[in-house]
Amino acid sequence: NREEGPEAVMEAMRETTRRFVEVFGDRWYGELQWNNIAEQHELNQYIIKVCKEFDVTLISTADSHYPNRDAWKDRELYKRLGWLGKGTPAWAEDNTELPPGVEEIGYELYPKNGNEIWESYKHYAEAGGFEYDDELVMNSITETHNIAFNRIESFVPNTEVKLPDFVVPAGFTDSEALVNYALEGLRQQDLHENTSYTDRLQQELDVIEDRGFCKYFLTMKAIADKANETQLTGPGRGSAAGSLVAYVLGITQIDPIKYGLLFERFLRKDATDYPDIDYDVAEPMQLKELLMEDWGKNSVIPISNWNTLQLKSLIKDISKFYGVEFGEVNKVTASMIAEATPAAKIRHGIKAGVYAPTWEEVMELSPSLRGYLVKYPHIRTHVEALVGQVKSCSRHAGGVLIADDLNEHMPIISSGGVRQSPWAEGQNVRHLEPLGFIKFDLLGLSTLRMIEGAIRHILKRHFDTPDPTFDDVKAFYSEHLHPDKIDFDNQEIYKNIFQKGNFAGIFQFTEQRAQEFCANALPKSLIDISAITSIYRPGPLSANVHEQYIQAKANPSEIDYINEHVKEVTKETYGFLIFQEQIALLAHKLGKDLSLDEGNLLRKVLTKKGTGKEARVKSRLRNKFINGCLDKGIRQREAEDMWERFEFFSGYGFNKSHAVSYSAISFQCAWLYNYYPVEWMASFLDKEPEKRKERAINIAKSNGFEIVEADVNTSSFVWEIDPNNEKRLVQPLAGLKGLGDAAIEQIVANRPFNNVEEFLFHDDIVYSKLNKKALDVLVRSGAMNKLIDGRFTGRKHFWSAVAVDRVYSKKKFNENIEKYESEGDFSNEEEIDNLTTLTGIFPMHLVMTRDVKERLHANYVPPVSEYDPELGLVWFVPREIIRKKTKNGKPYWIVAVIDSNSVLTKFRCWGIVEGKDRIHLNRPYMGRLDFDPAWGFSTRSIRRNLRLLG
Repeated sequence: NREEGPEAVMEAMRETTRRFVEVFGDRWYGELQWNNIAEQHELNQYIIKVCKEFDVTLISTADSHYPNRDAWKDRELYKRLGWLGKGTPAWAEDNTELPPGVEEIGYELYPKNGNEIWESYKHYAEAGGFEYDDELVMNSITETHNIAFNRIESFVPNTEVKLPDFVVPAGFTDSEALVNYALEGLRQQDLHENTSYTDRLQQELDVIEDRGFCKYFLTMKAIADKANETQLTGPGRGSAAGSLVAYVLGITQIDPIKYGLLFERFLRKDATDYPDIDYDVAEPMQLKELLMEDWGKNSVIPISNWNTLQLKSLIKDISKFYGVEFGEVNKVTASMIAEATPAAKIRHGIKAGVYAPTWEEVMELSPSLRGYLVKYPHIRTHVEALVGQVKSCSRHAGGVLIADDLNEHMPIISSGGVRQSPWAEGQNVRHLEPLGFIKFDLLGLSTLRMIEGAIRHILKRHFDTPDPTFDDVKAFYSEHLHPDKIDFDNQEIYKNIFQKGNFAGIFQFTEQRAQEFCANALPKSLIDISAITSIYRPGPLSANVHEQYIQAKANPSEIDYINEHVKEVTKETYGFLIFQEQIALLAHKLGKDLSLDEGNLLRKVLTKKGTGKEARVKSRLRNKFINGCLDKGIRQREAEDMWERFEFFSGYGFNKSHAVSYSAISFQCAWLYNYYPVEWMASFLDKEPEKRKERAINIAKSNGFEIVEADVNTSSFVWEIDPNNEKRLVQPLAGLKGLGDAAIEQIVANRPFNNVEEFLFHDDIVYSKLNKKALDVLVRSGAMNKLIDGRFTGRKHFWSAVAVDRVYSKKKFNENIEKYESEGDFSNEEEIDNLTTLTGIFPMHLVMTRDVKERLHANYVPPVSEYDPELGLVWFVPREIIRKKTKNGKPYWIVAVIDSNSVLTKFRCWGIVEGKDRIHLNRPYMGRLDFDPAWGFSTRSIRRNLRLLG
């Protein structure tokens, strides 16, 4: 309203005041603030006038953005850091450096007392030439004091747990409902007469009821029931798979008793925190929308994430602002974490496993960073003030709150048009649960979409179901793939997939080293797969556990188990303590009166050292364990050796419940690939993320599949199997970069097209959706190649007449054909760029000319995927160059290359000289490479060892 004049402003403020006074009465105030901004004083005058008209009390406040006067410079730097890489904002164009003093800014944004507010008023009003009534301002300051000390009551937050009542059936308590559902689930599994299950179920229900967690499980059951109506869900994730209650309620799909999974790993009797069940689904957003639709938007709210300024990036940004050379700061930030971590682990008594030092520890324990901050003390001042400060607001990957009406309990905020919680909850931040708000994690797992896609292909091709519904998909899954039905002992699957290393999109086995480890370990059971995936992590790999495991598995007769208890617990992992549950079980079996709850507590405190509470707990548990071992006839030295093994493996041990659940998914993928390889491959190509699409296509080719280019007459939204040749997979139109769904819908709805005119001048096509941009993509990608006839001298001629100079009459189109006749074909370089940019399929046939092939054949040079260490000489085509620096700041490159076997390989180029070394992408090279099992392929000199072939 300001542009319309003072009276328009006043009228707008009057209308607002009328409405709010009617609602709040004398609790509605007019707020004055004091700085040297002219607009603020203009606003103050309007507020004073309106408040006099409506007899509204005035107050004076301090706009507070930082805690004290000395932090003003950090605040100004914080604002400018937000603009790094985004240009310079208008307010900073004339002064990109920080002001010398706060007086230069004209405002102070920290909390002030009454005297300081009065001084600010006198200073800024006088300096700006604004006149006020001193008595009016003094009264406004007094009223602010009255609000703070008289009007505001003491506030005690409501911390009562807020879970929904609508998940409890009418006429039942939450405890009664949970017991009824659990017993019914047990009967449906035909386990209700098995005492192992009934006793375990009663034990778990007792703990859940005692801790007051019944409604949480009912809510999770309600979520699972909703999810299973529309999509595939995961067998389990995390320690929740160790709960029989979760299994019989349908929250998880893994029988915990069958696989020796512990409830105590999930929930202890003395637990105070609420359970945390992570729930995998195919489409998390679809599930959240369904829950909001069914339960109400005020009952299902996404959780916020407050992203903070991190040490490494903050040091870089502040250094950039002050003009420090990138090479100097990058050398420090590249090494500081590695320098600080060993010392931090020693300080905390951590012997094994991964530890992330705090920013305070990095600043203290990294010699490089300490020296850098001594050299630039002003950077240290800013870093200490800003590290950890909020940078932006986003949403938790899967977290939602569910209650009867969250709007009654929290001020719901809107971010990007999405209503979400004002507080965050995560590993390092716990703001919600202390206030009674319980987080539910609904997480997306793309492999579930891949499995569903494969089932749809199977139903179409083998079960006479041309348009499968989700009910059809679910029925197939329930009969063939559900963990209660699938045969995890099927040795055909292990032999053909896991032992041969024949992986294509198999969950958890997408990395080459993981595939090699698995093939060498020769798994024969689900526990073997679980052990392999648990070992294939940085900690165990760095300790060489994988090679020791392979050796032990190959020679089981040589394993020394010490005693029968150890053998009972570790036989399935060949003597290794791979799972955290094994430590808890052994401690329980060998310790003196050491419960499973205490065994689970032990695995948590094993890595602690010092004089704190956890160290005292560890010492108590150690005494109970050693004494128990002695009572069972184990010698003191053996008992102490076993305790030391506990400490060593505690840093590497993995959650067995999670490992078994995820290994079940790996096996499901392998089952589909073994029995329905064509359908699995089509779904793998369709569901693999775009950044890994080319790699997926290379895998398909290396497995003998022909990739057919997208075509406007045969391709659709998903990868299809050629009905005439199942080894041919047809690329979807949706796979063409830049082609939207609306354009594809127009094509699919109006085909077939017998010639290009039918495509360009169709009566039923909406060309605002199938526009010029879409035509450009379709022509350059080759999707319209079959519509090119003898009138065109080449594909570039066709492109120019159809897409570049788009016309809307057949007459003008014929003129275009004549007009662009001289364009002919795309050059080889243009064609390569078109196809790689738009389709994700690398045109090796355009790169490897007959001349190049003959030269390589004559010199016996194999492709890089057939590397012979004795020869060392290979050929390849570079696809991507990733520029890196060593810890010492020296440049090196990681080059991703491909060959005729469609295998994507990477090698390192050391000794890079910037400005002299160069590699051309998408052109053939011959090179001499070295190979090391740890580093992979590398070369010491591009100029000496690589040669461009064409």
